[in-house]
Amino acid sequence: MTHALQHGSILGGVVTVPNLEVALKDYHDVLGMQLVESGTLTEDLAQSWDCPKIAGAPMAVLQPTSGADCFIRLVEQPAHPDFKPTTTYGWAAYELTVEDVFGWPGRLEGSSFDIIGPPKEIDILPYFVPMQALGPGREMIYLNEVREDTPTTDLPKARSLTDHIFIVILAAQDRVKTVNWYRDQLHLTEGDTYTLEYTMINEAFGKPAGTVSDLTMVQIERLPIVEVDDYPEEATLRPKHAGMLPPGNALVTLAVSNLDAIQIDWIAPPVIRSGALYRDRRTATAYGPAGELLELIEIG
Repeated sequence: MTHALQHGSILGGVVTVPNLEVALKDYHDVLGMQLVESGTLTEDLAQSWDCPKIAGAPMAVLQPTSGADCFIRLVEQPAHPDFKPTTTYGWAAYELTVEDVFGWPGRLEGSSFDIIGPPKEIDILPYFVPMQALGPGREMIYLNEVREDTPTTDLPKARSLTDHIFIVILAAQDRVKTVNWYRDQLHLTEGDTYTLEYTMINEAFGKPAGTVSDLTMVQIERLPIVEVDDYPEEATLRPKHAGMLPPGNALVTLAVSNLDAIQIDWIAPPVIRSGALYRDRRTATAYGPAGELLELIEIG
């Protein structure tokens, strides 16, 4: 059984890693995801992602054992010495729905995942129990055990130990402008805005305890999609090697019902692609308002 795709569904995330073999071991053996494709990044796809210098790079495609239509692609490229997670604009994290969150610290022992935030129940957000870890490419992965739906969104309970990405987190220079872009250009809807003490942001920027941040959910009906976070003024553009992907959480893929209804500037014109993720559907990639790479696949 797979979760039904609709306009806005998260179809996957790309992660850059310095050593594909090490990362694959962690995602397959530790996170328990299944390898569905491996090979190299084609020149055509690299051009469409605006990363021509890593054409031919080793890559792997993984899927939850639940069979959910959501894929994590690992792409090998050199680490960037100046990249520090949770301090730059762009894709900040992928939230995965998981089972038994309090068992995850033990499962991650001996892997290249570093626990940044151990499982923690949050009084004002009783709907899920979050945990945060940095992966082999310094990508931020949230492992969240869903307890119940929120009043305005449906949160998916995991059907395998590690299941699909159900929210992607975007660090924005201008949260309101970014939310408006996703609403107006991608035909999504603005959800609730929360003001809370965001421990990870505060720690990354050395903010005193009690400092609060705003975040807004972007969704479609009751399906959560993008969490847009306000980042402090000290945040910077993400450093990256010329002609390569942004380090860490590099690119997000969303489903859209009609590519022709999206009027944004594509890096390369839409084309039909094949494989486990694309399945002979039209796709194109663009830059979003926070400098994030956003790939769209037309699901009809």
